[in-house]
Amino acid sequence: MPSFADNLKTFAPITAIDRLELRDAAGELVATIENRPGQQGSLALYNHLRERFGRIDQAAAHEGLALYAEHTPDARANPCRHPNIDRLLAIVQGAAPLEATPVPRAS
Repeated sequence: MPSFADNLKTFAPITAIDRLELRDAAGELVATIENRPGQQGSLALYNHLRERFGRIDQAAAHEGLALYAEHTPDARANPCRHPNIDRLLAIVQGAAPLEATPVPRAS
């Protein structure tokens, strides 16, 4: 089974993205994943899910949990340690899907 680092190598580059805004069905901003150290892996993964599924729904969340690889069991065992994985776990368990909108880097 590939590791999260292996999976990251398969995602599109995120150099042109400043952040990804996650919004609920009402359009309210519920989270932001920024292009900065400590969040870049999640930004790349969520952007991959957005490109593949159009939004972060149950199918996308299932795939995302698989792609997070070794981090998913740690997130299940330690709630709140991995908020971006926790969000996918909640969607798998029935939380509403999220729209993901990339915000480009300023030129």
